[in-house]
Amino acid sequence: MTETLIDVKSKIRDVKDFPKEGIIFRDITTALKDPETLKVMIDYLCAQFKDIKIDFIAGIESRGFIFGMPMAYKLNAGFVPIRKPNKLPAATYSQEYELEYGTDKIEVHKDAFFEGANVLIVDDLLATGGTAEAACKLIKKTGANLVGMAFLIELQALNGREKLKDCPRIVSMIQY
Repeated sequence: MTETLIDVKSKIRDVKDFPKEGIIFRDITTALKDPETLKVMIDYLCAQFKDIKIDFIAGIESRGFIFGMPMAYKLNAGFVPIRKPNKLPAATYSQEYELEYGTDKIEVHKDAFFEGANVLIVDDLLATGGTAEAACKLIKKTGANLVGMAFLIELQALNGREKLKDCPRIVSMIQY
């Protein structure tokens, strides 16, 4: 499996000074366009949760949708989008979180999950953990159970896992 991880990592493009000077942006679009790499990424993330009953995958906008939909299909689960404000048409729960400068918010439909449903949150990247922590709080507001979080990439130096201590299982395929 280590060889597979190295192969996937080699497909991710580093873009220096994006979105601002001093940042190295990990661009997954180069990995997504290769069918075999995409298959390896989805299969790896699904395999990490094959022993857990999952009723729903909750994908965080927008790249969580990319991984969440095929994972839901493979794990025989429903898919629920966690969106930016004012994108969902029915009643929502909202959760604010801190950004480097200011705050932002994410939302989920109030009727997204049934009481006690097992939910796996999926996103492409775990960095500071702000968005992921907000997603965890949203799941709790709905009365569902958070069973884990899956990320393609984790930027370990930013300590995002520290904000997710209540999550029973956190998986990242690639660490920088």
